[in-house]
Amino acid sequence: MNIISYNLNGLRSALSKGLADWVAQVRPDVLCVQEIKAGREPLDVSALTDLGYHAYLHTAQKPGYSGVATFSLEKPLAVVEGCGQSCYDDEGRVLRLDFAHCSVLNTYMPSGTSGPERQAFKVEWLHFFRRYVRELQAAGVAPLVIAGDYNCCQTELDLRNPKTNQNSPGFTPEERQWFRDFLADGFTDSFRHHHGPVPDRYSWWTYRAGARARNVGWRIDHLLVDNALAPHIRHADMLHDVVHSDHCPVQVELDFNA
Repeated sequence: MNIISYNLNGLRSALSKGLADWVAQVRPDVLCVQEIKAGREPLDVSALTDLGYHAYLHTAQKPGYSGVATFSLEKPLAVVEGCGQSCYDDEGRVLRLDFAHCSVLNTYMPSGTSGPERQAFKVEWLHFFRRYVRELQAAGVAPLVIAGDYNCCQTELDLRNPKTNQNSPGFTPEERQWFRDFLADGFTDSFRHHHGPVPDRYSWWTYRAGARARNVGWRIDHLLVDNALAPHIRHADMLHDVVHSDHCPVQVELDFNA
């Protein structure tokens, strides 16, 4: 199973930049996209459904904001939209698809960069999300692949300028501790599992000051897998050369015959 996660910074924008042609070439089994930014009118996803994908969208109530969508070649056994908390579901933060060997949870976590109020909202979300995932684990949901834009870095390896960002949203001490605790709950970072502590590998770059060309970035897009799935990781990567957004896609391939 080839799973790709990709913050598109607007689905319409990405489609206008050739997203569907790239999907047709790569043909992931599951494509999780974030920040789809649906407007008042329904998003047209026919360019992807015409490729044979089943489409599932969880949009924000606010037009042009947030939202997630998952496209799957195989029809899932079940689809769960939202997490049951209106303050998060109104922003389109979570979408889960259940398959025979795993459940793919697509999430777009709050960024916290717009000010202290939103950073506090983000921290509340992080603690809620950890409890929510624990409840899924206890309920016997199939082993989870949690794909998405976490808007968090784990360690100093995950951003170009860690010293000057020690208290920046996405790298605060509280967020780093949350990430350590979350992994300790039974999850594996598929990229680090496959590549180890390689530096200078990022998934997001600001549009300012030519950051992408200079590789001044942050690794905030992750594919975490239940520890039970770690032996099945065949490949994991970040696809830096794919450009439809200020993010790049991240990928994990799971071999359930292994």
